[in-house]
Amino acid sequence: MLLLDLDPQGNASSGLGLKKYEYQDANVYHVLIGEKTIEETIRVTSHQNLNVVPANPDLVGAEIELVDTPRREFRLKDAIQSIAHRYDYVLIDCPPSLGLLTLNALTAANTFVVPLQCEYYALEGLSQLLNTAGLIKKNINPELRIEGIVLTMFDTRNNLSHQVVSEIQTHFGDKVFKSIIPRNVRLSEAPSHGQPIIEYDQKSIGAVKYLELAEELDRKVFGAAVEKQTQPEEIASV
Repeated sequence: MLLLDLDPQGNASSGLGLKKYEYQDANVYHVLIGEKTIEETIRVTSHQNLNVVPANPDLVGAEIELVDTPRREFRLKDAIQSIAHRYDYVLIDCPPSLGLLTLNALTAANTFVVPLQCEYYALEGLSQLLNTAGLIKKNINPELRIEGIVLTMFDTRNNLSHQVVSEIQTHFGDKVFKSIIPRNVRLSEAPSHGQPIIEYDQKSIGAVKYLELAEELDRKVFGAAVEKQTQPEEIASV
């Protein structure tokens, strides 16, 4: 599997233990502006069957540099086509904004998953995202579909969290994943150690919930049989 980090913060990269100095001259920014091929930017991680195309803050400049570039919304899709056959799945981690980077991701993708914090402002952003995705599907990428909404940062002690869950489930029904990710100290600590939660603390409630989400995603997205047994490290890769 290939994880493509398209967020200028580079959290997907650092969360897997990659150091910025190791790829500052070859990352997804250089792919988008045409200075590198995607093959030149792929990094092998310490996790079995998981490669990464890392990101760094230079990506912020790509939004401006690509404004007048022909087919600017297809830059990522065109790059991925040369290596897609090597991987069963290509996952794209998008930035938390609806700019040219996210447009490239949704143009390249077949399906997308929306992580939604259980907070009021997140509801406003969801509406805008779905509207944008609808326009992309209509005008650029007719294969694009929403796979589901993942509720995150759920606080059982907070009434607002419960209200957000109820409202989202009412409006979107089976498009909402049943697995809800809670606020969890171990989840917050894991990235600082450059480890996914499955490695950092597999027994924590955060890890358990992400394992449940991975199993649900496996059935929902990839069409696997319910009874299929999946190893923890494979689920973590998903």
